[in-house]
Amino acid sequence: MVTITKEFSFDSAHNLPWHKGKCFNLHGHTYKLSVTIGAALNENGIVMDFGDLKEIVKRKVVDKLDHHYLNDIFDNPTAELMTEWIAFQISEDLPDGIILKKVSLWETPTSYATWEPTI
Repeated sequence: MVTITKEFSFDSAHNLPWHKGKCFNLHGHTYKLSVTIGAALNENGIVMDFGDLKEIVKRKVVDKLDHHYLNDIFDNPTAELMTEWIAFQISEDLPDGIILKKVSLWETPTSYATWEPTI
């Protein structure tokens, strides 16, 4: 198996009403998203065309989250829950034989959540 990774970014706002710190207040982030897929190489020597992966992630995730108030989309817009949701959104549209290996979502340059499939 060979893996490829594509990175994305989007801007969104949210607040965590249960949080006892700064995240209680409305604030925004420039999120960085990293998506890794894997498969055996196809007849062209690739896992999947990067442009095809970009189209799936843009349509299923970035277009839905970019410049939105995340509390309108998620009951509890934590990085961890968003990462899990993103993984399931992307998995739905991957071609047969392509496996979603890892999704990481940076909320800040130094804080991120990662989803990986369970074995």
